[in-house]
Amino acid sequence: MSKLSETVTSTPEEKWGLMADAESTATTSATKAEKPEVETPKVEKATAEEPKAETTKEAKAKAEKVSLEKEPPAEQPEEKAAAATEVAETEKRPLWRRVLTIRRIAVGALVIVAIAAIVVAAIFGVQLKEERDIDAAADEARAAAEQYAVTLTSVSSDNLDENFAAVLDGATGEFKDMYSQSSGQLRDLLVQNKANAQGKVIDSGIKSATTSKVEVMLFVDQTVTNTATPDARIDRSRVLMTMEKIDGRWLASKVDLP
Repeated sequence: MSKLSETVTSTPEEKWGLMADAESTATTSATKAEKPEVETPKVEKATAEEPKAETTKEAKAKAEKVSLEKEPPAEQPEEKAAAATEVAETEKRPLWRRVLTIRRIAVGALVIVAIAAIVVAAIFGVQLKEERDIDAAADEARAAAEQYAVTLTSVSSDNLDENFAAVLDGATGEFKDMYSQSSGQLRDLLVQNKANAQGKVIDSGIKSATTSKVEVMLFVDQTVTNTATPDARIDRSRVLMTMEKIDGRWLASKVDLP
């Protein structure tokens, strides 16, 4: 038989098989045609530089430095023995003895605190007493200065000896010497003018004070009459008087008219 007759006489199943093989071959060819070939890039291997070899001395120095940093200094045998002995003795002590030791330490601390409190209280007590003593001295000196200012600014030409004696009795130091030297000249002036004066303290205050020396500021009004002015006139003065405590008395050592 001829080839045409062989082809015509093939079964339907055989025909379908041939068609499926043809389609599969065509699909595979199309897929290969669509996918482009990807070139794999060539990677050049980087050549690392070889480290320079260290010298023997540098390597040894680095090794010693690292060992010193990592390893702490070893304790001395004596320190180890002392620490071990102390720990052993502490562990051997009975509990009641440890408690007693703690109590003794606590009592000692309380005693120290109590002593410190007593010392602080004593210091404050001394300071408070000093302040009170200064305040008392200032009050006494102020009263004495006010009384002496009246004695100093009150004078009568008919009774000069008594006036001068009272002024000198309340003075000391520099002021007493100065008044004694000028009293003769002052006497003549008061007698010639038949002068009379009466002083009065208007106000006073403390400028500075210690237990033995006080500065007092006084404001004094003095009523004056003499032959030139028979009518009384009032002179107002500000007096800075330094009072010093001599043998239990407050005396004027300096008198200024600022």
